[in-house]
Amino acid sequence: MHLRSLGNDYLERVRRFSQCETNEVRESAKNSPSAILEEEGTRIRAVIEASAPVVALDVEGELWSSHELARRIETWQTKAVKEVAFVIGGHLGMGANVLEQADFRWSLGRITLPHEMARIVVIEQIYRAFTILRGLPYQK
Repeated sequence: MHLRSLGNDYLERVRRFSQCETNEVRESAKNSPSAILEEEGTRIRAVIEASAPVVALDVEGELWSSHELARRIETWQTKAVKEVAFVIGGHLGMGANVLEQADFRWSLGRITLPHEMARIVVIEQIYRAFTILRGLPYQK
């Protein structure tokens, strides 16, 4: 199964519990890494609802277990948060203009993953969190 279709499969599973969509921003054509990160950060911020909590995927972020993510999702639901933005950076990572404004920094581990794989892991973990909250067998 191709990575894109696997990600879409998990996205459809998440949609059984909550509205969920993905937005991809165009890569920057700038030449310097700092200019690329800044431009991509601006594009990322432009597609995020201003009131949405931002979870930046960051190798230096906190390690969350599946149950910790479930608790965070439950808290957002309890507080009637309408949208949460999970942000995966480009091939150079994520610019300071996104990281500094992030409400949370979540690390999937100390490894670097290709974007498509990171996307799958994030969506799968969101799906797993919903199954934990509902007591469904997938979580095991």
